[in-house]
Amino acid sequence: MHTSLKKKLVELELYLLKADVRVSIQDLDLLIHDDFLEFGGSGISFGKKEVLEQLPREKCPEFSASAFELRHLSCDVAQLVYKATMKKPGEFITRYSLRSSLWRKSQGRWQMIFHQGTPCEPF
Repeated sequence: MHTSLKKKLVELELYLLKADVRVSIQDLDLLIHDDFLEFGGSGISFGKKEVLEQLPREKCPEFSASAFELRHLSCDVAQLVYKATMKKPGEFITRYSLRSSLWRKSQGRWQMIFHQGTPCEPF
């Protein structure tokens, strides 16, 4: 179960980083829990409403993600932690972050309920 859950959540996390998903309000609505909260690398916090309004309008950065670890917190909540790099369109700077997402199983599907990206030194 642990290995298959990790595979599923990594798949969902990577799916959320794809440009075509980030512009799809329908996909975002399915993947993000109604009680979603994010603490962004900028220090600003926001919820699902803001994600659905803003993310489809943004140009998608180039992401890479690695070193995924899963913490199964309860039968319906799991935490995925990993390292990520991001390069915004038109920029040559690669930004590094440590990321944490909480996923909750609700109505038979996993949805992200919390996310935090913390800037860090290059790895």
